[in-house]
Amino acid sequence: MAKRRINKQQQRRIQAQHRQRSQRARDADTIDSDSLGPEQVGQVIESFGRQINVENDEGLITRCHLRANLDNPVAGDRVIWQQGPEAGVIVAIEERRSLLSRPDFNGQPKSIAANIDQMLIVVAAQPPAYANLIDRYLVAAEAHGLDALIVQNKADIPLDADTQAMLQTYEQTGYRLLRVSSKNAEGLTELKAALRDAISIFVGQSGVGKSSLVNALLPEANTAVGELSHAADKGRHTTTTARLFHFPDGGDLIDSPGIREFGVQNLDRAAVERGFREFQPFIDQCRFRDCRHESEPDCGLRAALERGDINPARLQSYRQIIAEIEG
Repeated sequence: MAKRRINKQQQRRIQAQHRQRSQRARDADTIDSDSLGPEQVGQVIESFGRQINVENDEGLITRCHLRANLDNPVAGDRVIWQQGPEAGVIVAIEERRSLLSRPDFNGQPKSIAANIDQMLIVVAAQPPAYANLIDRYLVAAEAHGLDALIVQNKADIPLDADTQAMLQTYEQTGYRLLRVSSKNAEGLTELKAALRDAISIFVGQSGVGKSSLVNALLPEANTAVGELSHAADKGRHTTTTARLFHFPDGGDLIDSPGIREFGVQNLDRAAVERGFREFQPFIDQCRFRDCRHESEPDCGLRAALERGDINPARLQSYRQIIAEIEG
């Protein structure tokens, strides 16, 4: 396919954008070091490309530039920064204990949030929840050593039988399920307790009410709440960048952009298997250590499926993820 030709106006616009990006990257490097204050530790609240909002230990937020040789920090990162005449300068990013990412438009991993302790997977009656996306979240949580729990939002709206059965499967597998409603405050006390003393992230499809939950938990956050697009049965994105919020009683929450896909391409088969926790006892019963659980003889996982010890939908979801990462 021939490359799409661009006109001179489009060329000038692209060149101007490149110049702006380069200038922003140089801004932090051209500040006289003598004009910078002492190094201090801060936490990234929100990131806008090469400009980042950083909070210090006193709770003051400063817009900071980023040294050109640094990768972009994300919400939850701990950074070393210095105060400049007009803005701060980030000089280093501290080691992360976890980093979540999702695919960008080119299929490459794009970092979302760092230093997470637990993942809250938000589902609702509308837009309809589907198991493969939930399983991707659970695989990612397991791969990063995160606790995971499922939040059924809009609990005042009845679920269809298939969705009820799907959520029951996750409960039987050992995942905690919280039923909440930002509309009538059902379950919010239990949700607040689950969020205390940890850095948590809300993930889920657009339209499931993540921003509404943030508003219910932290009214002062005043995040935008989007309307559900009835034409496509998909929510409109209201959160455009991940942002970190503090709870008065302890704990932090990162509200992430709506994610319809979750990056698992950088994981191997063993990591995906660990994300299906109920498979573990049966995988150990396979004759071959590199069993693919397809047509190999004496496969412990397929034997468990035939006995009804594992859910067929979960095995199908596992195979879909494996097919994706192995091409």
